[in-house]
Amino acid sequence: MTHPKQVACPTCSTFTPWSPKNPFRPFCSERCKLIDLGEWASESHRIAGDKIDPNEPSEGDASK
Repeated sequence: MTHPKQVACPTCSTFTPWSPKNPFRPFCSERCKLIDLGEWASESHRIAGDKIDPNEPSEGDASK
């Protein structure tokens, strides 16, 4: 029998199985998953890029 691959939890770095039996993967627990969600919601985590001016029409905006 093979063991599932172990991955480090992005929040606490605890190794946890990457398996369908772990509903929180890649996190080790619901707690770590919610901590990560809170960091995105508070904008502690961000994807790098240029700031967007909400008053400027976007590329796909049909109202140009």
